[in-house]
Amino acid sequence: MDLPDYVPRLVDPVIARYVGAFPALLITGPRATGKTTTARRHVRTRIRLDAQAEAEAFRADPDASLRSFPEPILLDEWQAVPDVLGAVKRAVDDDPRPGRFIVTGSVRGDLDHETWPGTGRLIRVPMYGLTVREMRGVTAGPTFVDRLSDAHLDAFTLPPELPDLPEYVRLALRGGFPDAALLLDDDLRVAWLDSYLDQLLTRDAEAIAGGRDPQKLRRYFEVLALSTAGLPDARSLYDGAGIDRKTATAYDRLLTNLLVMELLPAWTSNRIQRLVKTPKRYLVDPSLIGSALGLDEIAVLRDGGLLGRMIDTFVASQLRPELALAPRRPRLYHLREKDGRREIDLIAELAAGDVVAIEVKATSAPRADDVKHLVWLRDTLEDRFLAGAVLHTGPRKYRLAERVYAVPICALWA
Repeated sequence: MDLPDYVPRLVDPVIARYVGAFPALLITGPRATGKTTTARRHVRTRIRLDAQAEAEAFRADPDASLRSFPEPILLDEWQAVPDVLGAVKRAVDDDPRPGRFIVTGSVRGDLDHETWPGTGRLIRVPMYGLTVREMRGVTAGPTFVDRLSDAHLDAFTLPPELPDLPEYVRLALRGGFPDAALLLDDDLRVAWLDSYLDQLLTRDAEAIAGGRDPQKLRRYFEVLALSTAGLPDARSLYDGAGIDRKTATAYDRLLTNLLVMELLPAWTSNRIQRLVKTPKRYLVDPSLIGSALGLDEIAVLRDGGLLGRMIDTFVASQLRPELALAPRRPRLYHLREKDGRREIDLIAELAAGDVVAIEVKATSAPRADDVKHLVWLRDTLEDRFLAGAVLHTGPRKYRLAERVYAVPICALWA
């Protein structure tokens, strides 16, 4: 379909290649991140399964309904009519020609179920919100992690206009939901994000886990927004929300299934003892922090702890879409010792166990003391440690130690 005003996405060449090679794709990601807009560029027919009128025939007879429309077919929001996946499975088993179906969805839970019918039939393609790189039209070229693994300052270019700290906060609060991020008026963006969060915590939550108290869920989401990218004690989270541990565990599962919270696993190594195994919770888009807590740029800048977590969450939101689509699928982790003496914000594990490590600092001029944990990891892992970087809010890139660099955050999209 010829769609106007389309912002090219990092995922576009991946989808185009997969459509030419596989019979069915499954594009997953949070609601309103552009999955449908992107998928429509690769199909002849779109079926909205979350629209009652269009879904009715697929509830009655999904196999016959699939045969009634010209292919390729986009089945949008599959979770509204789960039986459609069984029909896709049967159609693909009978005729495995490439490019027949694209399925989109905004929930995760059923995908991990052992009886899920898509295994071996639907190739999963993750999709997230817009990155600054995409908004600036820079969709070609290597990932930041690939550039960092070269361990050379020349691998990092910077854009002509260098943001300062308030501009990074503005970028984080703008977020990556296309309908909000591309709005020019801040008040309209705030209204859109507030509505999104309200529907997420009421309608969407009810659709996949009925019976949840929306007020308690909202309080828990606010606590998560305050602690995103941190590693708080679990008790402090559910006590802060006024709920018990069992309810907090259920809410974690719900928000993960809605694809708006990610549990970043802890990195482990047989060379390092006493590493914590607790995952870190990240909201997948930093704009949700501002919406949940009612914060503007000034409020974030006045709270040093929240400022650091906001910038950390923003950086993760820029890296996550790149790494999800990288050919070798690097995995993101965090590292922390049990006594809290050393911790590293992000570790990307590459092929053969090689790693690159990233610290995120809301400072304009990192010093040698800011990379002591990266230097420790470098000395511990030796050749397995390819390079490390402190991503900062200042204007300069420079070497801080052997294979360890200070790099402005804006190098992510240059």
